[in-house]
Amino acid sequence: MMRESITFDIVIVGAGPAGLSAACQIMKLAKLEDRSLSVAVVEKADVVGGHIISGAIFDKRPLEEMFPDWRDLDAPVTQAVTHDKLAFLANHDFAITIPNSLIPPSLHNDDHFIISLGELCQWLANQAQSLGVEIFTGFSAASLCYDESGKVVGVTTGEKGLDSRRQQTSNYQEGIDILATYTLLAEGSRGHLGKEVISQFTLDKQCEVQHYALGFKERWQVPHAIHAAGSVLHTIGYPLSGKASGGGFCYQINDNEVIVGLIVDLNYRNPYLNPYEEFQQLKRHPQIKTWLEGGERVSYGARTLTKGGLLSLPEQSFPGGILIGCDAGTLDVARIKGSHCAMKSGMIAAEAILDAYKEPSLPIRPDYKTFFESTWLFDELKQTQTFAASIHRLGPVLAGGLATVEQYLFEHTPPWKFNDDLPDHQATERIDHHKPIDYPPYDNQYTFDRASSVFLTGIHHPENQPCHLHLTCPQTPIDINLPLFAEPAQRYCPAGVYEIVDDGEAARLQINAGNCIHCKTCDIKDPNLNIRWMPPEGGSGPNYGKM
Repeated sequence: MMRESITFDIVIVGAGPAGLSAACQIMKLAKLEDRSLSVAVVEKADVVGGHIISGAIFDKRPLEEMFPDWRDLDAPVTQAVTHDKLAFLANHDFAITIPNSLIPPSLHNDDHFIISLGELCQWLANQAQSLGVEIFTGFSAASLCYDESGKVVGVTTGEKGLDSRRQQTSNYQEGIDILATYTLLAEGSRGHLGKEVISQFTLDKQCEVQHYALGFKERWQVPHAIHAAGSVLHTIGYPLSGKASGGGFCYQINDNEVIVGLIVDLNYRNPYLNPYEEFQQLKRHPQIKTWLEGGERVSYGARTLTKGGLLSLPEQSFPGGILIGCDAGTLDVARIKGSHCAMKSGMIAAEAILDAYKEPSLPIRPDYKTFFESTWLFDELKQTQTFAASIHRLGPVLAGGLATVEQYLFEHTPPWKFNDDLPDHQATERIDHHKPIDYPPYDNQYTFDRASSVFLTGIHHPENQPCHLHLTCPQTPIDINLPLFAEPAQRYCPAGVYEIVDDGEAARLQINAGNCIHCKTCDIKDPNLNIRWMPPEGGSGPNYGKM
């Protein structure tokens, strides 16, 4: 039987900053050209912003380009950065403030804002809908549609109402083909459709290996302001010193709300390292505790970010569409900022799409590259293109010093180059090279177990739905990962999805799929790339709201 289908000119997968900016800009440009285009956005969360999580310090440049009157439109971009500090945490209780003159210009946050990216996406969705965009929430884009020539011609939404054995229940709903002339993929880091088009069309054949990090974030309500609203603290060093690269952050949003988080690069070597536990240790440091004293956690979340930079950026245009935002890897890791890059990436895609519609015969591949290389986004990423690899090679202190020299002396790109051609999953070393890490018990004041943290994500998965975490080889976790790596999935997952259970006969890997917060770490860090993340039933997952 033929599946039900609907057709649009453009379908966009993901209602994040890239996808929604693309939708808004397409409609604005189409209106200027007196062209009628239909645009649909497919979002797997129940509500726009439900799966959105970011630090987030925001560079408003793309917002001003797209909506010059954004202040009059009540955009949720109101808390300017007022105080900016970078500290080196030398050990568990000592810190050194780094002078401003030694900080790379890319880390200066003048004229930037502390925002909730989820709230900004909700606002962007309202703007998109007022421009005529249709947004379908609660529908996962399960697979791509191809025509007979191999061109992408849309997506198929996931089925609903299947039980754990993939049998139809009384609530069953078949997936729908959403067909389009062009498909934009804006799923965020490590999108499953993005992975498919990169592989299908070898979009990464001329770029360097992509790298990722896992970011943690908590929102706290505090009884009194330790710092002024708009205060920003970034940290390097403890607790990751010698174990992984990355860094922490604290932001004072208003008098009673604080954001705290940690970013852990996923190229770490020690299989015993537990990124979640490292985040808990960060909050014990006096520099961080003073921000949280007497407070209460409101929410928790974690998500990977794509951080290889320009040299790891794949070709973004493919037959039938464009890969945008963190799905491609447009984050500027040297600035620890990706939202403005994602927005601009979507806006560039809109220009490429409108340019394609000017051709008498629509081109199979929109010319994204030409537009991209003429923008400030390309220049920004080019200037910091070696930063991610230099962090891996030199560590955050030396790499930060080198970045300061580079950015003060060279307008565009330095004459030297670093690279790291070892994929993150291959960086994991065997347990015979390392000793287990003994993390202290939780104090339930600053540090908490994963179960209580996952509860704060607002997680919801319908009971008895099929497991969306697929093992390529079911025996690999026990036969290979357990003896060689002590099965690191038990530790790298920030939500306790994976655990080794010994029922008296033999050890087995238990997958608690209902805990999954869609961070994608397992799809990246498994030593054998044995875990494949696929979207669960639409509407499932965390509900971050203001994160």
